[in-house]
Amino acid sequence: MSVEKVRAYLEPFGVADRMREFEISSATVELAAIAVGVEGARIAKTLSFKVGEDPILIVAAGDAKIDNSKYKHFYGAKAKMLTHEEAVERTGHAVGGVCPFALPKDVKTYLDVSLQRFETVFPAVGSDASAIELTCQELERCCGSNFVAWVDVCKGWQEEA
Repeated sequence: MSVEKVRAYLEPFGVADRMREFEISSATVELAAIAVGVEGARIAKTLSFKVGEDPILIVAAGDAKIDNSKYKHFYGAKAKMLTHEEAVERTGHAVGGVCPFALPKDVKTYLDVSLQRFETVFPAVGSDASAIELTCQELERCCGSNFVAWVDVCKGWQEEA
């Protein structure tokens, strides 16, 4: 059901025909990379948190990890992930298929700069066996009114100098 909701949401953006559904799970970065056929870093994982009682999503590259000090500095609170139940309740998507599309109006969405090193990335589209290939500009546009800003709150993805 969530996939169809996302398909309807993405139609006006002209990208819904790029949605892919798989016979195998794409619920983790590793599984999604296998399903899509790309390196894990290009999987745009959507992480769900709450700041106070407000839900937020951070979409980051598959090889990035939340940097707790950067997160706290930017959001003014410790990183606290939504539970599986809260994710469904607050975003409308189950863990493994949480995505930055077709969200309730109160869910703020942030895109991490770790994604910007790729020409295209692959976020989920509402299920644990789905993805879509988008440029970073398309990803931002398709987040619609939920998009707030590009942020730098992750670590572990920068190549060592």
